[in-house]
Amino acid sequence: MGLEHLILIVVFVVSMLVGYKVIDRVPSLLHTPLMSGMNAYSGVTVLGCLTATAVASSMSNTGSRILGFIAIVLAMINVVGGFAVTDRMLRMFHSEGNSKGGK
Repeated sequence: MGLEHLILIVVFVVSMLVGYKVIDRVPSLLHTPLMSGMNAYSGVTVLGCLTATAVASSMSNTGSRILGFIAIVLAMINVVGGFAVTDRMLRMFHSEGNSKGGK
């Protein structure tokens, strides 16, 4: 295991701990509204996965390519699921008479 792998593992562990601390301090009433804002950050995760997979492809490492593909799929599931839940949440606030411009 080289220095690059060690740095990646340290970054992963630190980001996990920081993410847990940030989410742990948010009151439960704010979780759903904040989740809709986090969809943009999930898109950044997809870009990171694509970049890491592209670097792995240039090194001809099959294991890294497979892990990169799995990371891309999981990140996209996160993005699509987040938007689906946000859409469902926003539909709760629409009244029946207020659809398509009607008063």
